[in-house]
Amino acid sequence: MTVIVPDLYHAKDALVEHNITCISKDAAQKQDIRPLRIGILNIMPNVQNYEFNLLYPLGKSILQIYPVWIKLDTHAYASSAGKHMDTFYISFAEAIREKPLDGLILTGAPVEELSFDEINYWDEITDILNYAQSHFASTLGICWGAMALAKVLNIDKVNFEKKLFGVYRTRNLNSHHPITGDLDDYFNCPQSRHAGYSDELLEKARDSGQVNLLAHSVETGYTIIESIDKKFLMHLGHPEYNSGRLVEEYWRDKKSGRTDVNEPVNFNVENPVNTWRSHRNEFFSQWLKYIYLTTSY
Repeated sequence: MTVIVPDLYHAKDALVEHNITCISKDAAQKQDIRPLRIGILNIMPNVQNYEFNLLYPLGKSILQIYPVWIKLDTHAYASSAGKHMDTFYISFAEAIREKPLDGLILTGAPVEELSFDEINYWDEITDILNYAQSHFASTLGICWGAMALAKVLNIDKVNFEKKLFGVYRTRNLNSHHPITGDLDDYFNCPQSRHAGYSDELLEKARDSGQVNLLAHSVETGYTIIESIDKKFLMHLGHPEYNSGRLVEEYWRDKKSGRTDVNEPVNFNVENPVNTWRSHRNEFFSQWLKYIYLTTSY
């Protein structure tokens, strides 16, 4: 249960308080363990406020994880501190030049209502994902990140009239899968998005041999999907979120005056309770285990 972080990393104390072991790069090199190098292409607003959401479940794995924070060359990161980006983030070219990456995470982004060709950094994202599909054991896309992976597979999203927002009961469709197999038969999962896919579209993609469908909710549709070559894993939810993140998003949307956002379903913003923690921890742990077994033998 170890993540490798710089001594001055801003979230180190918070990770330690949550029983995540943090060690320096020098200390890690003294251990007889090869850490998994996981690239994290973080395009969430206020990147530094989001990082803990990923480091916590990554740190719960029994494997040693070296997170490589990646920034886009074609994105301004206007809401994030420039000093933080310069200190902890590197370009994708630098990340793969330093040492090979074992896996990649593409985070969500507040752009799911835009078509992909309207996003100024889409060409750069496409180049990275094409490289990842050829060179990494697995790339995990979360929320919009999952939609970006699907787009590379030529599966395009549709926008919703109302934001899909809340915590939903989700069914595990494959109890023998190396990543989802150990998830509960039913688990809770947060959703926070303005776009997605019809069941019919994804079932057509499955029947044509493009994807495998791994989890489904009656209310939200298919939630976990993988490419047929198992290189892309798409989670349309936000398993990494803590309960405070849903509260924050609700009040942000309400303050903005949006009329297409209701209170989150199955979640009380006045008394927030996390009912998806075990899903988060198991999902990320099994994904990392899959990468380890794929790259180590």
